[in-house]
Amino acid sequence: MADDDGIVDKLAAMGPRLRTVREHRGATLNGVGRATGISPSTLSRIETGRRKPTLEVLLQLAKEYGVSLDELAGTAPATVPRPSALRRFGDDKAVLPLTRYVGGLHAHKHVLPAVEEPPGRPRQISHDGYEWLCVLYGRLWLALGDQDLVLTAGDVAEFDTRTPHGVANAGPGGPVEYLIMFGPQGERLRPRTPPAAGRGAHQPNRGRAGHQTQP
Repeated sequence: MADDDGIVDKLAAMGPRLRTVREHRGATLNGVGRATGISPSTLSRIETGRRKPTLEVLLQLAKEYGVSLDELAGTAPATVPRPSALRRFGDDKAVLPLTRYVGGLHAHKHVLPAVEEPPGRPRQISHDGYEWLCVLYGRLWLALGDQDLVLTAGDVAEFDTRTPHGVANAGPGGPVEYLIMFGPQGERLRPRTPPAAGRGAHQPNRGRAGHQTQP
């Protein structure tokens, strides 16, 4: 009976894991539906726990997302992926997973291609979780709620992902590379270094992302 309960728990946890993997690879329900032949409504019901996924569906989604069934179940050990794990999604965005474990805190490197002219305001999404973002190269447009921030190399932003958010290359000049660390709701990074002399211990660590520059 205990084994049956464990299987039920693992199946129930796969929905949120599947949604997390999809959203942090920049994929939409419609896009995944076109690639796998699974209807977006079925995918939505699986992600929200209203429908249990079959083995055939799980195998299709694991292949599409580049993860294993063990990773979706949360039983795979954490390993650093090979460079061949680089995957491309909508708008030619490339995503390199830096951790293999789907649950808990995990990290990705994202690369947005160069653009010839400034894009429209990024499409925003919202979901449970907390995100830490650091720009490595280029100019990243972060649309966070009703705010518009342009982040450059070394800028850091952290936010509750229940706030609508989206990103885009801020304009001509080359590609954008950035790191993302994401955790479930309530799970956040914990700085261990003491505050610099003369600064209050409770001031937020905003890096240089506090400036608000219109793209």
